[in-house]
Amino acid sequence: MKRLYQSIIEDHFEQCNQMLFLCGPRQVGKTTLIKAYQKEIAVHKYFNWDNVDHRDIILSGVEPVIQTLKLDVPKVEKPLLVFDEIHKYKQWKNYIKGLYDEYKGRINIIVTGSAKLNVFRKGGDSLMGRYFLYRMHPLTVGELLRQNFSNEMIAKPKKITNTEFKRLIEFGGYPEPFIKKNLRFYQRWQNLRREQLIHEDIRNLAQVQELAQLEVLARLLANQTGQLVNNANLAKKIRVSEKTISRWFNVLEDFYYCFRVRPWSKNVSRSLIKEPKVYCWDWALVNNDGARIENFVASHLLKTVHLWTDAGFGEFELYFLRDKDQKEVDFLIAKDGAPWIIIEVKKSDSGRLSKCVQHFQKQLKAPHVFQVAFDLPYLDIDCFKLKEPKIVPASTLLSQLF
Repeated sequence: MKRLYQSIIEDHFEQCNQMLFLCGPRQVGKTTLIKAYQKEIAVHKYFNWDNVDHRDIILSGVEPVIQTLKLDVPKVEKPLLVFDEIHKYKQWKNYIKGLYDEYKGRINIIVTGSAKLNVFRKGGDSLMGRYFLYRMHPLTVGELLRQNFSNEMIAKPKKITNTEFKRLIEFGGYPEPFIKKNLRFYQRWQNLRREQLIHEDIRNLAQVQELAQLEVLARLLANQTGQLVNNANLAKKIRVSEKTISRWFNVLEDFYYCFRVRPWSKNVSRSLIKEPKVYCWDWALVNNDGARIENFVASHLLKTVHLWTDAGFGEFELYFLRDKDQKEVDFLIAKDGAPWIIIEVKKSDSGRLSKCVQHFQKQLKAPHVFQVAFDLPYLDIDCFKLKEPKIVPASTLLSQLF
């Protein structure tokens, strides 16, 4: 399956000399993507830190790595050098910085990892200005419909089949379970992924020892999808300190298990400014139907916000709206610090626009306001050309995002 990120990589190296950093969750398809891309490059070399032989070459220094590319032989295009999971090496930033500074313009470099590459700051000089970071997400409606990332932020609407739409909601967007479409396989895959994430990645890289309690926190968060998160309440349930909960929460975010969406407070009277809401990167973990479709939309919006930001269209952030009078709207996308898109998620169409949507729109005056309904059939309309707040099919709106 071709991923839209391949076109992003191609565009990056056509436009930039900087290294490309690609991060994202375990089994989201980073290695498969890189191997598909490097087939198009005549001279390429792939090094995986988890491979003992590759690790020995890396630890031997920069020259043995460069020698594999045979730079003294004339080439039509730049050779490609890929480092996978090299952030597990304590001195990785100094190593990459030295290599890039010496061979800038002569080779293209990709660095990938299943933890946030800008989190691990051990050992040395900053790489600022030497790389662009791209965040890889699971499959979404937009990516199933198109595999090229265009220069336009908003895509034209396109119909996804009901079968694929339902399969995406049921099995999640990680490629292997989505393609297999087998519930028993998904359960086994998810158990293995959680084991690797917590008992290998987090234990080794984040140095968390209380893994059983951390796993309890992970399960609690999956059951609280779309709800306000209170660290004090979680601390009481797991019997650890609030400080520990805060640290573990950050770890689970850093390793792409979950993400937090914070409340928007600018220009909103009596706004809530404390607790965030939590969502899972794998929405198929969520058992409640209503919470799952809200997580489904949240994941689509986060992916789009990351792509828009990483591609240089501006600075985008994802929020929700809630005030002290309990009025709430599920999502707000801010563009360069200003409200831009308001989205309320409904499992079924009531035929009426939410009063909360109208309430917040009066204050924020966002250019685009949607109430998405999952039971509405696809309509071939450009949602972003609508002049007033409207109820739109979820399949239509999500087809216009990435």
